Amino acid sequence: MFKNTAGDNLIDQLNYIADQGFTAFEDNNLKKRSIKIQNEISKTMNKRGLEMGVFVAHTIHWKEPNLASGDKNKRKEFLDEIKSSVEVAKRINAKWMTVVPGYRDLRLNLSYQTVNVIDSLKYACDILDPHGLVMVLEPLNFINHPGLFLTESPQAYEICKAVDSKSCKILFDIYHQQIQEGNLIPNMKDCWDEIAYFQIGDNPGRKEPTTGEINYKNIFQYIYNKGFDGILGMEHGNSQNGVEGEMAIIEAYKKVDNFKNII
Repeated sequence: MFKNTAGDNLIDQLNYIADQGFTAFEDNNLKKRSIKIQNEISKTMNKRGLEMGVFVAHTIHWKEPNLASGDKNKRKEFLDEIKSSVEVAKRINAKWMTVVPGYRDLRLNLSYQTVNVIDSLKYACDILDPHGLVMVLEPLNFINHPGLFLTESPQAYEICKAVDSKSCKILFDIYHQQIQEGNLIPNMKDCWDEIAYFQIGDNPGRKEPTTGEINYKNIFQYIYNKGFDGILGMEHGNSQNGVEGEMAIIEAYKKVDNFKNII
């Protein structure tokens, strides 16, 4: 996101975002990085006072069912990856990890699929809970990711209530939910007690706030007024190229974060 101003080196980028006043960092590819790099990231973040956001905990099955199918071998693969994610989380001082239950099993009734997913997540909670870690379930929209099992916030809410664990919560990706269901603030309100993490992106285009149709100033005000003190991850692209585009991102966040001036 800031390669033109901070350079390609990840440590330099961490120092840059800290200099700009950002307080957290998330990395979907964290598990793919070497242990050496993970340790360097952790050291830099501790030094700069940055909090670790989400990383992807497991292999996401984009085109074939895994958790929804109830297949025991696929469940074992998932749980083994959750176990390995615990070690990554310890190394990087992370609390949250992203879980996407994968593709729907079109051979099964949706209710049976839901039970299969809930059972797998309960087993995962048994692994995570002793370490104080939280998997956040991310519903993804059907346009960008057709055929996935988990698409809507009420569906994620139902699953979290059934799993009934502090280690299984919702990642409310505002971009995805605007496309999938809209009605953003009412859905946040109805799911609030199970939401642990937010991600940001405007629509259309999945770029920084102010580039699309979502009123982020109002949304940020709502989240703030609800007392949320967690992370809002910037999972989006840049609407403009080069240094100018990166500066535009910072200015956009200054604008939408200025909600206290709303009368």
